[in-house]
Amino acid sequence: MDTIIIYHNPHCSKSRASLALLEENEVKPKIIYYLETPPEVAELKSLLQKLDMNIRDILRKSENEYEELGLDNDSLSDDILFDFVSKHPKLLQRPIVVRGDKAVIGRPPENVLSLLGD
Repeated sequence: MDTIIIYHNPHCSKSRASLALLEENEVKPKIIYYLETPPEVAELKSLLQKLDMNIRDILRKSENEYEELGLDNDSLSDDILFDFVSKHPKLLQRPIVVRGDKAVIGRPPENVLSLLGD
């Protein structure tokens, strides 16, 4: 089985629940505390490819930074958004769980179970 990685925020209930589900299924994921070690732009792009999403799909619109930085402005380029997310990791939807070339957002936490087959 490919290593499973979780981009984890221990203060987030969905992130804790996703990690618990993995552990209940005897998976010991590699845990990345992304608030302490924010993903670089290249890593974000790789995650989005695995998620089959674009940068706006993973923005947390409820965070203060979203409004403060004016991220609702549709004229902002993806490059600018990637830069903001790498500098303000709270903007990232969480948790993101990766296995090989696939990834899911653990909202709801049961989404992570789709990575356990095979």
